[in-house]
Amino acid sequence: MTTSSAGAAQLPVDQASIEHRLITMRKSVGQLDGLEALDSARLAADPGAGLVIERILALLYDLALAINRTALSGRRPGTPTASFGAAERAGVIDAELADALAPADGPHHVLVQLCLDSDPEQVPAIVDAARSGYREYVRQVTDWITARPGEG
Repeated sequence: MTTSSAGAAQLPVDQASIEHRLITMRKSVGQLDGLEALDSARLAADPGAGLVIERILALLYDLALAINRTALSGRRPGTPTASFGAAERAGVIDAELADALAPADGPHHVLVQLCLDSDPEQVPAIVDAARSGYREYVRQVTDWITARPGEG
C-alpha cells in the first residue's frame, strides 16, 4: 500500500487495467480518424454514421471514466464529470485537458446526439474536439503510467 499526501492508505494502481483500456482508446481514436468527411450532407445521407460516431465517443468517455477511477485507486468522484477534475488533482492529466473532456454542455457523445437532431453542422467540430482531447488523454495517462515504475 502507498500513502497519499493526506496520510490515508491507498491501494496500488492497477496499471495493467489502465494499459488495456488505453489500447482500446487508441483504436477508437483511430476509428474516428478513419471516418471520411462528417459534414451535414453525409450525416443526412448516412444516419448510421452519426450513430457510429456517438457510440465511439460514448465508449471513449466510459473508458476514460474507468481509467480515472482506477488511477484514483477505486475512489469514485460524485459525478462522471468530477472524475476528470479528480484525475487532474491526482496528477494524471492536466487542468486544460480535464476541462476539455468535461465540457460544460455535457459529454461529447451527448452533444453529438443532440446536434444530430437539431444542428448537424456542429457535429464535425464536436468530433474534432473529442478526437483531439482523447488523443491527448491517452498521451498524458501513458506518461503518468510510465512515471510510476514498480506499481501495478
